[in-house]
Amino acid sequence: MSKKWVAKRITVNLALEEKRKLDNYCATTGRPATDVVRELVRCLEVESEVSVKVNSNQEKNTTVAA
Repeated sequence: MSKKWVAKRITVNLALEEKRKLDNYCATTGRPATDVVRELVRCLEVESEVSVKVNSNQEKNTTVAA
């Protein structure tokens, strides 16, 4: 079964050292830069996810004075 991709092209401006780091990582792992960048994007926390985590942690750390 083949996946259907809705392609959106983006251009990423990288500093020379960032480009070298990405190229070295890709060469070492054998993965294409597109896959590496997509994985990094998937790992980003969305604002609503961050809010839920913060609120959850605040509730856990709240003590009730009796």
